[in-house]
Amino acid sequence: MTDKERIEYVNYRIESARKTFEAAKILAENGFWNSTVNRLYYSLFYAVNALLVLNEIQTKSHASTKSQFSLHFVKTGRFDKKYGRLLSQLYDWRQKGDYDNISDFNSEIVMPLFSQVEEMINLINEEISKHNS
Repeated sequence: MTDKERIEYVNYRIESARKTFEAAKILAENGFWNSTVNRLYYSLFYAVNALLVLNEIQTKSHASTKSQFSLHFVKTGRFDKKYGRLLSQLYDWRQKGDYDNISDFNSEIVMPLFSQVEEMINLINEEISKHNS
């Protein structure tokens, strides 16, 4: 991947993160809590993926995306531990919501996640902007 292609990909992924976050809002407004969790997770996944690609860190799975983010950004202090926990929690909850037959989320659990996810996406976007300057 050339530098130009990498930047285009990163910009595409950040835009995907923002659009997916907006989709989560629509799902929440209509009470689709499991789907909201799915979209919140994917909005973070896309943003984290953009950050990793920008830094030329390769991943092959969702699990490796989580671990590489933790290794290169949380354990180094570039991102607070709460963001690593948020990504892990949403990963686990997305799995439960998508694959467990009796897992149902509700507004009390899901609504507080919006501000946390938005904050993390904004921080990742700031980190990307610094790198692109």
